[in-house]
Amino acid sequence: MYEVGYYFLMMEKNETGIVVLEQKIIDLLNKLKGNHLDLVTFQDENEVLKTQNISLEQQLSSLQEENKSLKIANNLLGSNEGTQETKSKINNLIKEVENCIQQVSEMN
Repeated sequence: MYEVGYYFLMMEKNETGIVVLEQKIIDLLNKLKGNHLDLVTFQDENEVLKTQNISLEQQLSSLQEENKSLKIANNLLGSNEGTQETKSKINNLIKEVENCIQQVSEMN
C-alpha cells in the first residue's frame, strides 16, 4: 500500500512539474513573439530614419552649395571676405570659357 501511495505522489509531482514546464514554455514563446514584433517595429523605424538621414544629407549639400554661391555673390558686390577664392573661381570660369571657344573654333 505504501508503494502505491508513493507512486501516486511521484506522478502528482511529475504532472505538476510538467504543468509548470508547459507554462514556462508558453511564457517564453509569448516573449519570443513580443521580441519579434519589437524587432520588426525597430527595423521599420530604422528604415524611416535612414530615409530621413539621406534627405537631410541632400538638404545639407544643397545648402552648402547655396552658401558657396552666396559667398561668391557677396564678394562680387564688394565684400573683402574670400576675395582670393572668388578670384580663383572667376579665373577657372574664364579658362573654361576660353577652352569652349577654342573647341568651337576648331570645329569650323
